[in-house]
Amino acid sequence: MAISIDAIKDLREKTGAGVMDCRNALSEAEGDVEKAIELLREKGLSKAAKRSEREIGEGLVESYVHGGRIGVIVEINCETDFVARTDVFKELAHDVAMQIASMGALAVSEADLPEDAEGEPAELALLSQTFIKDPSKTIQDLVNETITSTGERIEIRRFTRYELGE
Repeated sequence: MAISIDAIKDLREKTGAGVMDCRNALSEAEGDVEKAIELLREKGLSKAAKRSEREIGEGLVESYVHGGRIGVIVEINCETDFVARTDVFKELAHDVAMQIASMGALAVSEADLPEDAEGEPAELALLSQTFIKDPSKTIQDLVNETITSTGERIEIRRFTRYELGE
């Protein structure tokens, strides 16, 4: 099946994957864009899994202040400073900081929650929360998409949320 340049360009814009990766995914998916996106996601995550032993000592510390009443500082790490400077990574850091400000997560993952935490673990753990900008995704899905796009291991290391009066 011949894959059009427009289809490759469209898939590349949606995923941030390389041109040849998009072409190969579309060929394998027989032109089905949604299936190609899923194939690219799996491929990106498997690349990151192969790199799971690598140190992730680079990244960003992102801050976000909402209305002068709520402030967030979040540390997100990746493997190289090259990826940390990309717009995709910066957008992830900003979106995660906004998520923390609006949803008030207590910990990064359910395993990190304090034993005396009251509430539903899926609502209190950042990675399992529904993304405020797109309710069809969780924060873990958002991180996975960025991993697929960059090809590097990414981890939300820690965060602090401040609210006036608390």
